[in-house]
Amino acid sequence: MSNQNRKAPHKKESILELNKLIDSKCRVKCLGGRELVGTLRGYDELVNLVLDDADEFLRDPEDHNKITDKKRKLGLVVVRGTQVSLVSPEDGLEEIANPFMASEEEME
Repeated sequence: MSNQNRKAPHKKESILELNKLIDSKCRVKCLGGRELVGTLRGYDELVNLVLDDADEFLRDPEDHNKITDKKRKLGLVVVRGTQVSLVSPEDGLEEIANPFMASEEEME
């Protein structure tokens, strides 16, 4: 087969639009439950992230599944893409009720 008949592999476009979040405050949730907030300075195709002025939210010492409002200052960090589960802008972030969880009133 000649080289002329071979097609170059079609490069997929990323569905992530992280470029819009560059130089803005972002919240990053990682596998294992860690949550970070910082200024997104860069990323690559593997979703490795560079966060500046990063803070990590600490867990509740009595219940490790809960995140507290207490923070630990980290500074400049690189988050490996394999650990990233969510990247969202910090502005406009609000927690909503889970519609799949039964309320306490319904349980009684």
